[in-house]
Parts: sequence; structure tokens; C-alpha cells
Amino acid sequence: MKIGRATWAGIGLAILMLAGCGKEAPDAPPPAPAEVSDEATGHYCGMLLADHEGPKGQIHLASREGPLWFSSVRDTIAFLRLPEEAKDVVAVYVNDMGKAQHWAQPEAGTWVDAHSAWFVIDSSMRGGMGANEAVPFATESAAEAFRVKHGGTIARLDDIPDAYVLGPVDLSSPMPGMGAADADPADADRPADGDDAAEAHGHVQHPDH
Repeated sequence: MKIGRATWAGIGLAILMLAGCGKEAPDAPPPAPAEVSDEATGHYCGMLLADHEGPKGQIHLASREGPLWFSSVRDTIAFLRLPEEAKDVVAVYVNDMGKAQHWAQPEAGTWVDAHSAWFVIDSSMRGGMGANEAVPFATESAAEAFRVKHGGTIARLDDIPDAYVLGPVDLSSPMPGMGAADADPADADRPADGDDAAEAHGHVQHPDH
């Protein structure tokens, strides 16, 4: 039986289509970082980000339009560690404090991917709600310069201990410029770990706008 050119072309097209069916669609690029609006509120505290000093964070989920906002980097990392939180995370951004000019409210355009950032933990600087903070930087050299000035140790995201972001908040050494009376006393009772830690972080979860 003689097969014509048109038939061979049809067979070739079918083979190509079958081969294409076995390939996964290329991953979409992660969303770009958003900028903090005047109405942006913290996912856990339900308060305006503008009311909190220090670096902030944002997490983008595949199941949600717009980011979840966090009034501190500490709470941003806690969201990633808590087992009951959403796991369809497609992007995590934190303020690059080596680029930011103002500690209280980092400027627009100072975001860095949290997975590529360098963090200084246990420094003398405090973040939102007066809590100990994981201060992020885009480069190790910027993190080291901050560490020399403010103390602490340098860590990558996955190396930050769970206890540091889920443990109780020490308000005995408030952030410079913040008196003990200005700190939120509710954070002093935050449980250390386990289910209690999850409850402490998750008791207020307001959708952000």
C-alpha cells in the first residue's frame, strides 16, 4: 500500500501533537513585588503597615490576587514556617535595608527576594511591634556592615531558627526610640512553639486590601 505525502504529513503532525502533550507548560514568572499602599494592613496584627517601624514583608499566593502584607520580616517568615498557613506561595519579598534610606518606613523599590537575601538576627534593632527582627539585605557585605554596627549574626532564610520567628517576644530591650510603654504588651505573651505558637500568630488574620 502506497502512502501519499499528505498522509505522511498528517502522521508527522499527530506525532508532534502527542509529544507536546507530554510536556509541562513552562512555569509562569513570579509576580513582581507590590508597593505598600496607605491601606495595606498586616496579615496577623490587622494594623496599618504605616503604623509600624522597620522592614516589612509581602507574600504572594497562587490562590490570591494581591499580596499578603506583614508588618515585620519576622512575621513574614513565621507564615512560611507555620504548618496551617497556605503553601501555594509563589513569591516572598522583604525590604532590602541596605538600599532603604529610612528604617521606619523603607522606600518604594527596596524589595528583595527573601530566598536570596541575607538576614541579620539578634541585632539591637527592633521591628514592628517592638519584636526582635530578621533584618534583610540583598548582599552579604551590607549585612556584615549592619552586623558590625548593631550586633547579631548573619543567616540565610532557611537557616533562621524556628524559635526566633515563632518564639516569645523579648521586649526588655526596645528598639531605639521606643520606650517599653510604647511596645505592644500582647506580644510578650506569645507562646514559644507548637500549636500555641500557631494560635498566637493566627488569632487575627484579616484579609489585606
